Amino acid sequence: MQSGAIRPIPNMLPRSLFSAEHDAFRDSARKFYEKQVVPNIARYEQQQHVDRSLWQQAGALGLLCCTMPEQYGGCGADRLYSMILIEEQAYAMDSSTGFSLHSDIVANYILNFGNEQQKQQWLPKMASGESITAIAMTEPGTGSDLQAVRTSAVLEGDEYVINGSKIFITNGYLCDMAIVVCKTGSSGKGSANLSLIMVEAGRAGFSKGKPLNKIGMKGQDTCELFFDNVRVPKENLLGAEGMGFMMLMKELAWERMLVAIISQAGAEAAFAHTVQYSKQRKAFGKPIGEFQNSRFKLAEMRTEIDFCRAYLDRCMELQLAGNLGIDAAAAAKYKISEMFSKVVDECLQLHGGYGYMLEYPIARAYIDNRANRIYAGTNEIMKELISRSL
Repeated sequence: MQSGAIRPIPNMLPRSLFSAEHDAFRDSARKFYEKQVVPNIARYEQQQHVDRSLWQQAGALGLLCCTMPEQYGGCGADRLYSMILIEEQAYAMDSSTGFSLHSDIVANYILNFGNEQQKQQWLPKMASGESITAIAMTEPGTGSDLQAVRTSAVLEGDEYVINGSKIFITNGYLCDMAIVVCKTGSSGKGSANLSLIMVEAGRAGFSKGKPLNKIGMKGQDTCELFFDNVRVPKENLLGAEGMGFMMLMKELAWERMLVAIISQAGAEAAFAHTVQYSKQRKAFGKPIGEFQNSRFKLAEMRTEIDFCRAYLDRCMELQLAGNLGIDAAAAAKYKISEMFSKVVDECLQLHGGYGYMLEYPIARAYIDNRANRIYAGTNEIMKELISRSL
């Protein structure tokens, strides 16, 4: 049986994105996942969320919100550090930690659209792991259609009164604060009615459902959130009222890149485990990797993986330069998540019956990866976004 983190097989075209400082950060992230996360994955899956102390450990090592400016508790690092952390999570075959949503989605909303008081209030605590955050977009019945949001926030005096519910919220069960997508207007234009409001856990009327029983990613904290006349001060509004849709669109391209990154690294991890297995497992007196079918399947997968890696790394170059288009990010999310599904299916087939056993990493990868084609906008939505650029 194979277990624990694995190093990916070097790409046929060497990567050129990273410096020595990036490599040192990767080493720290790898050790964190190998020592703190991998030994506890089974327990996390049983309790359906990671320990709160894990967030604090990650914060102490500088693994949370590392791209935030130093005055807000971060390291002022570039987004390659985010890429490295997500890759190391995937190489550890961990689907339990929700760090990237906290550090690379929620933190960016606060940094880019929050006022100074909001930044000072939340970002340092997020970087240390003292506060865990979520973003609540999806509702029962709305799916990817953000303009159909029903959760309302009505301004009464100096407070917003929020009513509604959200579903499939990552970090929802442990969160200390959620950025909630609310309907604050009635103009008839859905995109002009949305606002983002920060709601702290513990406010009267804000309740959380039990962690949802998913087919995969069982250790990741995912739940429903309910708002029953929740009152928050109007100072909790992020940015300006009615600008929620614009803010969401600005950050969704990066969120889709995050899905592409974890899908790419996940495919590389699944492939590395399968190459290792094919050298050890024997059938008819020789390793299965020596049969022509196995060799050709591995060759096909390596080619698919490396082609997607080249596209993804180029997208990251454009992201760092501020020139990544919405269509290119959508294409990365769509194509690479589809590639991951294809690769992990072929990898499980090469494992034979053992691939169907959950004690083998390939089985967990098979069920965990499926959500990548759904969240951050379904792949059908990605095709719609790509088609609009034609």
